[in-house]
Amino acid sequence: MSTDHGTEPGALAPIFRLPNANASVGESEIDLESMLKGAGGIVMFTCNHCPYVVASEERIEIVASFAAKSGLGFVGINSNDPVRYVSDNWEHMVKRASEGMSYPYLHDSTQNVAMAYGAERTPEFYLISSTREIVYRGRLDDSPRDPSSSTTTDLMDAVEEYLEGKAITNKRTESIGCSVKWKE
Repeated sequence: MSTDHGTEPGALAPIFRLPNANASVGESEIDLESMLKGAGGIVMFTCNHCPYVVASEERIEIVASFAAKSGLGFVGINSNDPVRYVSDNWEHMVKRASEGMSYPYLHDSTQNVAMAYGAERTPEFYLISSTREIVYRGRLDDSPRDPSSSTTTDLMDAVEEYLEGKAITNKRTESIGCSVKWKE
């Protein structure tokens, strides 16, 4: 289902093919189909400068590692305007990826992928089945800026329920973070 807020759980994930700034992981371009592993995958809209993303990096790496061990693909997509936000340009993406990022870091320079998904924030997560159905959309947890204050594990709860073949209790949460920086 597509709404004013983008692609929601139950809809098919929009297809993409984007350049990968993380040369140590994956091909130079990654598409949705190759990202989806046997169990599916996770698409995260992210960036380099957002304090919510920066404070969540360790937890994001934990999710990415768990995904890899569980047969799920994982990619980060940076759709921010690299002209107005220079820290989100390709060179800065390559630098960030080289500092220990374990997953492909894709550049959506046209912002077409973010628009197709309806991405609103960084970080924002989409858990996608192996048949391309979005089964969860939303946040990592309820405190991306301060891990010590987190009282939920929304994304991991959805991932675990999905992998166990259970119905996902909470398919949609509101992301907490910086807005996607759209081109003017």
